[in-house]
Amino acid sequence: MLNKDSKIYVAGHRGLVGSAIWRNLQQRGYANVVGRTHGELDLTDQLAVRRFFDEERPEAVVLAAAFVGGIMANQLYRADFIMQNMKMQCNVISEAYAHGVQKLLFLGSTCIYPREAPQPMKEDCLLTSPLEYSNEPYAMAKIAGLKMCEAYNLQYGTNYIAVMPTNLYGPNDNFHLENSHVMPAMMRKVLLAHLLHEADWAAIRTDLDKRPVEGIDGSATNETIESVLSKYGIYDNKVVLWGTGMPLREFLWSEDMADASVHVLLNVDFGDIIGVEKYSSVHYGARADCLVSRDQSEGRGGALPQLGAIRNCHINVGTGREVSIRRLSELVAQAVGFTGTIEFDATKPDGTPRKLTDVEKLHRLGWKHRVEIEEGVGLLYAWYRHSVEC
Repeated sequence: MLNKDSKIYVAGHRGLVGSAIWRNLQQRGYANVVGRTHGELDLTDQLAVRRFFDEERPEAVVLAAAFVGGIMANQLYRADFIMQNMKMQCNVISEAYAHGVQKLLFLGSTCIYPREAPQPMKEDCLLTSPLEYSNEPYAMAKIAGLKMCEAYNLQYGTNYIAVMPTNLYGPNDNFHLENSHVMPAMMRKVLLAHLLHEADWAAIRTDLDKRPVEGIDGSATNETIESVLSKYGIYDNKVVLWGTGMPLREFLWSEDMADASVHVLLNVDFGDIIGVEKYSSVHYGARADCLVSRDQSEGRGGALPQLGAIRNCHINVGTGREVSIRRLSELVAQAVGFTGTIEFDATKPDGTPRKLTDVEKLHRLGWKHRVEIEEGVGLLYAWYRHSVEC
């Protein structure tokens, strides 16, 4: 059981979700939270991860670090998406076990589900048909991560929980046009097209100084800036977005995701998910040296063969509500004050047609979202403008 003094390591604490989880824990009074930037700790380096666990000895781990991006990045860097994520997951999960971590929360993504999964997607539809090709490597890595958590629980009686959030957005989102997700990319494109129309070059240069595009910052000429922005579908009072605009997506405010994550970390055990009271409670928090000496059959203390196959123990995290990409673009335009043209390039990929989560399991476990998309788009735009001006 974690208490207010428990040391909690948040991997990826500078990212969209990790930073929100960090704030949520501190707001709840958990002051002993530790993190490392990528420059301080490369999670793909097994020896470095081992040294970190040797030194810090965290009692709980939140694995929110990941190599992520949108459709374009997923298409271009397929090897990186599977290899970088697999390395991070394997290193952190294995060292957590070796150092007797009491509780681990693994963050995945709903892209784990098949392209043609029945909607809304229940946890049980995992691995029932082919994945969406455009993000298959990332999805495979996340499936491996949740299966690692499941397998460690069943073999060693650990308490590792995997949560699968839907599309996230919020403070500290990635707005770099080359590799950002759909909403922040769309929002920045619409804003820059609006600023071009207003001929507000001071604001455009400030934006590019904060987040250069292909190395082009605010010191470049107007012509150079217009040229690089046009590569991303950004013109004077016009934006061109990828796909048809017809796919439906579900979006969750990152601070809601953080609250759900901390709720699960503090209140949900593996036994709650599989419906077994006091599941392997004798093994929770046991040190690695005790586990190593344990008889292998006892080490499985969590397997409980009388229950049959135990799988799909992850938890969907979302709103259970969806919006089309076209409708999202209208909400973004409204927030920005953009009155120009938004076009869709149907020659570019749409990705998965629909991706709505079934959140019944999460609701049963005692959590429900608060921020709806109409409010959230405005909140994200306000945060972005503030981040540029600071």
